[in-house]
Amino acid sequence: MTKYVARKWLLAASVTAALAATPAFAAKDVVVAVASNFTTLDPYDANDTLSQAVAKSFYQGLFGLDKEMQLKNVLAESYTVSDDGLVYTIKLRSGVKFQDGTDFNAEAVKVNLDRASNPENSLKRYNLYKNIASTEAVDPTTVKITLKEPFSAFINILAHPATAMISPDALKKYGKEIGFHPVGTGPYELVTWNQTDFVKVKKFAGYWQQGLPKLDTITWRPVVDNNTRAAMLQTGEAQFAFPIPYEQAALLAKNSKLELVASPSIMQRYISMNVTQKPFDNPKVREAINYAINREALVKVAFAGYATPATGVVPPSIAYSQQYHPWEYNPTKARALLKEAGFPNGFSTTLWSSHNHSTAQKVLQFTQQQLAQVGIKVQVTAMDAGQRAAEVEGKGQKESGVRMFYTGWSASTGEADWALSPLFASQNWPPTLFNTAFYSNPQVDKDLTEALKTTPTGRESETVQGCTGYDLEGVTVDTAGGRKTGLGAQQGADRLLHHAGYRL
Repeated sequence: MTKYVARKWLLAASVTAALAATPAFAAKDVVVAVASNFTTLDPYDANDTLSQAVAKSFYQGLFGLDKEMQLKNVLAESYTVSDDGLVYTIKLRSGVKFQDGTDFNAEAVKVNLDRASNPENSLKRYNLYKNIASTEAVDPTTVKITLKEPFSAFINILAHPATAMISPDALKKYGKEIGFHPVGTGPYELVTWNQTDFVKVKKFAGYWQQGLPKLDTITWRPVVDNNTRAAMLQTGEAQFAFPIPYEQAALLAKNSKLELVASPSIMQRYISMNVTQKPFDNPKVREAINYAINREALVKVAFAGYATPATGVVPPSIAYSQQYHPWEYNPTKARALLKEAGFPNGFSTTLWSSHNHSTAQKVLQFTQQQLAQVGIKVQVTAMDAGQRAAEVEGKGQKESGVRMFYTGWSASTGEADWALSPLFASQNWPPTLFNTAFYSNPQVDKDLTEALKTTPTGRESETVQGCTGYDLEGVTVDTAGGRKTGLGAQQGADRLLHHAGYRL
């Protein structure tokens, strides 16, 4: 897996929050140009965090994370946990309405969590909620959630952007079509979603935070091409653009009419290698590929220096992460390892990308060229969201065509398990979750499970760090970390808060 660190959803969520609070754009239609298209407006059924990000226009959760990745209350006011770690009692904010006029209350929370934790609904984010045994509405402002087993990161799960509160009436009305008809408690409500062009939202007059939002409308417009996205910002066709093309950052920064903001991110970018398929079942082949990639050159070529080689499986800003030295660039050693593995002349394979924007294509081209130098011939394919869902997320190990796969993952709960389990736990092979390497290690599985039980902090730290000490790197090509996300805005949007949260 090639690894980067750069989270997406929080940035886009902060964009929504900041746009709601930016008086300079009052009574205007603000256009936000983003890097790729949206797959659904149902956060519980979205695997791409850009879709979850735009859904923040409509939806809110019980909890959230601030720019320092600290837990904050949103629709919840407080919570307590039973001594055995199984029961969470949450006090809710009163006086909140959904955009269809329905009251937000404990029964609404129950409806949402019952839906999310029911495997028969086949929601893509089910894995987040499968540990919920029951949800009870104690009274209108009190909800009690009982878990099947202690789970130390559960409140962080409730802070994940997927855990949005959807109107129970809307769920009943639209059923499986709710992804086209979002109804939440957020600052904006849907005007229209042209699935090939844009999502337009308007101010929700009944929003519970007094004085917000400030804008009348926002148009979220997917613009895959980096140059076009930057040009829209320069001409005023878009008031915000993210991510900013790295290669154009220096030029855009010179434009006095624009404000450019760079912020560290915790998105993991990586290339996974399917270890159940030859030749990637051979550790020497995987090691050779790691040595064949010049990470220092990659961060310059694809990211214009807005990244550094990765130093860990878990981003350094996440608790209990364990860092290591980046892989050495050594094509001579790579060729020797390939020879030892029985491939003196290399081999042919495929490299797919989960995104088709310009930066992803640069990574594909660079990787293709690097591997060619050690005899590995790579055919590259940059997928759009629909292709990714069908060919990668929707197929299990036996039918999967994945060999090498360039993609990204965000520790968007703000804790280490969500950076590890979805990518390395045996139970999380597609289509369950995103272990596209089809990696399996019983000891890693055991340690990941133990780490989430209610244990003394020291033991939890040891267990999580132990997980990163196994041969996880053997199924990844760790290339760039410490990456910065770039947001461009026209002057007058200087109050926009931008922080580590946009997954490219």
